[in-house]
This record gives sequence, C-alpha cells and structure tokens, in this order.
Amino acid sequence: MKEITRISETRIRKFHEKIFTWWKKNKRSLPWRETTNPYYIMISEIMLQQTQVNRSIEKYLEFIDKYPTIKDLAEASVSSVLKSWSGLGYNRRALWLHEAANQIVKLKDFPETPEELQKLKGIGPYTSRSILIFAFNYDIATVDTNIRRILIAENFAKKETKEKELFIIAQKLLPKGKARDWHNALMDFGSLVLTSAKTGIKPKTTTSRNSKENRRFRGIIVKYLTRNSKALKERMIKNCNIPTEKIDDILEGLLADGLIIKIRKYYALPE
Repeated sequence: MKEITRISETRIRKFHEKIFTWWKKNKRSLPWRETTNPYYIMISEIMLQQTQVNRSIEKYLEFIDKYPTIKDLAEASVSSVLKSWSGLGYNRRALWLHEAANQIVKLKDFPETPEELQKLKGIGPYTSRSILIFAFNYDIATVDTNIRRILIAENFAKKETKEKELFIIAQKLLPKGKARDWHNALMDFGSLVLTSAKTGIKPKTTTSRNSKENRRFRGIIVKYLTRNSKALKERMIKNCNIPTEKIDDILEGLLADGLIIKIRKYYALPE
C-alpha cells in the first residue's frame, strides 16, 4: 500500500489539471454520454465490456430504440434480444442483460449501490461502479483496463499492483463532485493517448488463440440461427464453415450457456 501513502495533494491536483486540460480539447462525443438514465447506462456498459467503442455506437442506438424501457427489455423474448445483439459478440452478455432487466423489474427500483448492482446477472465490481458514476455522478471510483494503464504509466501504481489496491488508489485520486467527467476524461486519455501500444502496458488477462477461435465460431453459429429458425448440425458445419472436430464442443458450450436450445436433431435460439 506504499503507492497510496506516497501520493501528495499537490501531485493529485497536478494530475487533475493535466487530465482535465487535455480532455477539455479532446473529449469524445458518445451517445451514452448524453443521458443519465441508469438503464441506458447499464446497456452501454455491458456492450462496452468486450466491444470497441465505435462498434458499439450503432448497436446501442438500435437497442434503446427497440427496448426504450427496462420493462420492454424484460418482456422481450430471448431470441429477440439475441437477434438485436447479433454482431457485438460475447452473446452471453445479451442473456445476462435480459436477466438483469427482469431482476430490476421485480425489484421495482433501479439499484443504487455497488453491492445491490452486483447481485444482478453479469454485473461485476467495475460495471456496478460505472453505472452509478455515469448515471448518478456518485463520488466513487472504478478501474478498467484504460484507467489501470494510466495509473501505472503515471506512476501511481505498478504492473503487479492488485485490483483491490488499484480501486483504493483510484478513489484517492477522485476529484469530489466530478466523478462522471473524471472517468470519461480518463477513459478518453487512456484510449487516445496512453494506449497499450504506446506504453507497452498490457491487460492482466490475455485470451489464447484457441479460445478466440472458438468464440468466433460460437458467434457465427448464433448469428446463423438469428437468420434461420432452426438448423441441423450438419447444415451448420457446411454453412458456417465450422471444423467437424470442433462442432460438438462448441454446440455443447452454447447449450450449457443457454444461448441455443436443441429440439430433437435441430438447434435453435431460445424462445
């Protein structure tokens, strides 16, 4: 915890000035920054978990147009939500978002603490805090890949600093009353200036080549089933170019995750 105790108020103030001065001239205009609706913020945060900003913009706008309220999303069929999500990848996120919407409808009020939000499907420490920051401007800090990289590059932390300590450091650096702007500024600075390529600071977790390939095949199958009501395994091998030796494992994984169902010999999206 030495990194935390060494941070002086003067250093913190200079860091604030540096980030906000840059951001004033370089801030990105993004649709989810134009709302404080916690439901819309939740959608954007789950979309952005594994998808680049530019790819998420159009999907986000389409999604909130189709499901303008959390009740609309909760009442939608799983297959409809998966079709709306198609193209974003990591389709489990669509299932989690749909389930989280149902949980919130049952609660009758949108959760307003990290602990309450983390009880929802697919919401972890980072996302729970992000929703509260961007929806309510709460004086709490969060740390994603970009913010972690900034903390390391600016010598507030080290590559081996544990996640719990990173959150404590981020909280100490937080300018009170400006959480929303501060986190937007940090994310822009990390995405545009202190990039992974420029700093050489890689994310803690990396995905194996085999895992990436399987994820791609999973996405291809789900996308294929959004266009076809049902399909035989042999048809998917042919039309989706899935290697025969991989198809069984991939289908079993999709079935286990609830992304597809099996009706006799046919595979389809859940209702």
